[in-house]
Amino acid sequence: MSVPPVRRVAPVLCALALCVATWMAPSAQAADAKPWLDTSNSFEARAAALVAQMTLEEKAAQMQNAAPAIERLGVPAYDWWNEALHGVARAGQATVFPQAIGLAATFDVPLMGEVATTISDEARAKHHQFVRDGQHGRYQGLTFWSPNINIFRDPRWGRGQETYGEDPYLTARMGVAFVRGLQGDDPVYRKLDATAKHLAVHSGPEADRHHFDAKPSKRDLYDTYLPAFEALVKEGDVDAVMGAYNRVYGESASASRFLLRDMLRRDWGFKGYVVSDCWAIVDIWKHHKIVATREEAAALAVKNGTELECGEEYATLPAAVRQGLISEAEIDDAVTRLFAARMRLGMFDPPERVRWARIPYSVNQVPAHDALALKAARESLVLLKNDGLLPLSRDLKRIAVVGPTADDTMALLGNYFGTPAAPVTILQGIRDAAKGVEVSYARGVDLVEGRDDPAATPLIEAAYLRPSPDSPERGLRGEYFRTQDLSGPPALVRTDAQIGFRWDRGSPTDNLQARGEAGPGQGVPNDPFSIRWGGQLLPPVSGRYRIEAAADDGFRLYVDGKRVLDHWTNADRLRSDGVDLDLEAGRAYDLRLEYYDAERDAGVRLAWRMPGAKPPFEEALDIARNADVVVFVGGLTGDVEGEEMTVNYPGFAGGDRTDLRLPATQRALLEALHATGKPVVLVLTGGSALAVDWAQANLPAILMAWYPGQRGGTAVGETLFGDANPAGRLPVTFYTADQVMPAFDDYTMEGRTYRYFRGAPLYAFGHGLSYTRFDYRNPRTDARKVAADGRLRVQVDVANTGKRAGDEVVQLYVRPLKAGPGDPQQELRGFQRIHLAAGERRTVVFELEPQQALRRYDEARGAYTVPPGRYEVRVGGSSADVRAHAPFEVIAK
Repeated sequence: MSVPPVRRVAPVLCALALCVATWMAPSAQAADAKPWLDTSNSFEARAAALVAQMTLEEKAAQMQNAAPAIERLGVPAYDWWNEALHGVARAGQATVFPQAIGLAATFDVPLMGEVATTISDEARAKHHQFVRDGQHGRYQGLTFWSPNINIFRDPRWGRGQETYGEDPYLTARMGVAFVRGLQGDDPVYRKLDATAKHLAVHSGPEADRHHFDAKPSKRDLYDTYLPAFEALVKEGDVDAVMGAYNRVYGESASASRFLLRDMLRRDWGFKGYVVSDCWAIVDIWKHHKIVATREEAAALAVKNGTELECGEEYATLPAAVRQGLISEAEIDDAVTRLFAARMRLGMFDPPERVRWARIPYSVNQVPAHDALALKAARESLVLLKNDGLLPLSRDLKRIAVVGPTADDTMALLGNYFGTPAAPVTILQGIRDAAKGVEVSYARGVDLVEGRDDPAATPLIEAAYLRPSPDSPERGLRGEYFRTQDLSGPPALVRTDAQIGFRWDRGSPTDNLQARGEAGPGQGVPNDPFSIRWGGQLLPPVSGRYRIEAAADDGFRLYVDGKRVLDHWTNADRLRSDGVDLDLEAGRAYDLRLEYYDAERDAGVRLAWRMPGAKPPFEEALDIARNADVVVFVGGLTGDVEGEEMTVNYPGFAGGDRTDLRLPATQRALLEALHATGKPVVLVLTGGSALAVDWAQANLPAILMAWYPGQRGGTAVGETLFGDANPAGRLPVTFYTADQVMPAFDDYTMEGRTYRYFRGAPLYAFGHGLSYTRFDYRNPRTDARKVAADGRLRVQVDVANTGKRAGDEVVQLYVRPLKAGPGDPQQELRGFQRIHLAAGERRTVVFELEPQQALRRYDEARGAYTVPPGRYEVRVGGSSADVRAHAPFEVIAK
């Protein structure tokens, strides 16, 4: 029996890294038999031809994120769920850029495009490798649920870190650049599908998101919550939009006729597909109680415009058809949109036609990508305060680095991240940059009160471990298994110097591949897997040791064959336990640590505290007293702020924040360090505004690092020592600790963000300092009057009057000279990040279109208008640092 030509050619093409999702490249005969493989027809016609061959049950299954294969039609399994917020996430090795809020702080649109293009290169390469390996699961596809363009209206929201900040214009510009970088520039095939989420009024509280009904004024809706979505649809041509969990004006955001039919498709002309947030369709009947049954919820969502569900409620669509709740023709329309999207990604075409299919797997984490991550991290750092202490001198003898996020990889990553090859913590970055300066370190305190903090105890260093009695190596012998119970032959055996790993969604093989220690296809799965480490422990001194292990999920620890710790059960987070043991110097103890991961995040640590070690707080003060300068690195991590968390700590609830200050543990240590009389630099990690009033009043320098990605530590070290000149700007307002905020669940914009906040902020939107100085001169417009549908050119001269080169973010704001009720105080309408050498002067030019820049939603008319009257352009270094003004007038037609 002969093998059809398509079967013979596909493996060869796959070997050349040219695979796409189905790899059933059509011959002429195949195209005749299967018209959906005929590349001479449009994607829409081909998709319709394919859908016409499906049963109702098959169609419904294809409308769920985990779409099964239809073998008789040559349709492979496909999972639509993938993440790429600041790098390919949850799919193993990938370059990790600064978290989205940090990327926004760069105020650098071209850089955002470079970052997104790099992410899409890695995503394409990874997808084709997965297909070559016969994998079609979650986090292995080409449809990515990023970016998050919700407005970060309230600093308490734990997911604000995922956004581009509080301003609609900045969000739109960054979002459009990100979408274009993901989706590519090919006129025929999409590189990836980007997804604008979560349409549209969605920014906390996390605990209420499944039953909350947001009812903003129509003016706030159209002037604040919608513009970025509109820009991504009209300018970015985004292929997908994700609905939110909550209701908007009584309708589920994932089944809203107003949002999805009337606005998205009719008013904006959206041609792509809509996906629900995960299990949002369940909420329609279970929590919102808009309808009574699963079938009614599924039918309502599809009829109102959600073609794809993340979840399983759409499995009831055949029953909904039989009940008369929805027609099969409506389902056909939805499934056709979905298959047209897959075809537009090249999944059903010969690979030689798809340019993106030629990206080799080796592109992942190449040095150029690491260099771009470093550039992005440098540009994201915001110098909040500097009384002249920075940059630090290398004539210093000793620097004390103190704080709970200084040596914590999680402080680099935020949430929705991949596995970086060699992440550089802030402590390591400072040590690398310090060169001849002695750097000592003490953690000092836990991140927050009441948290079982595995990172509080130092890892056992390689010098005190050996894989076997006669081995010259240091560390423990690790056996990595494809199974959860340590059964079968190990897929990989190696020596690990220390046991301290965090894998996003579980990806041990890729973490090792990233170091060059294992190649593709060695078969340690994302979930589940297990590892056994064995060897000897060599205590340096005699006395009582505290040995601790921590893991997500199960772990067991044995010393001299005795099981001293046993937590062989699943866990929803990294949990730790310890044992006190009397150990003798000069003796070798047999040591064995067993670990398994069941699903989702994975991590494991083996740590100890030696005899005579001082309490961490006292240890921190001791090294501070012996130092010339103290660098305190603290703030937040994705372990305490994020998406719908189940564990609460003082100052946090469900992933949101109830206190904008630093956690109490950190405040106490920071004040004690200041009391030593040594100068203290505060470096903050986190994804949201922090009320550091005390530090602003008492410390000489404060640097905001966000979650700066895999090279964040390098960027911080370089900046502290002046090898890099900071120029990041705040994409959110930093409020004072005593500022009374509007109710968290009130979506009214008055009193929020720099546009509507009437008080004095701690640090204004757009704020950021430099190691040099910039001067603004000669603001001018090309006309004093402009029509609403006209164009206005604004120019200003900017000079670097300092002694070193640096970047300046030139920001243009517009405000009406006579504000009406509900008008914002001013609005960002242009920005450019420019590099100027010492003494260099440049003319910066902005183009304003009043029809976009000055439009206001008129609730009485139900439409946008451009109010005629007198306005002012304001140009400067932040919303509170305006250096140049120029008036103009908008005239009525």
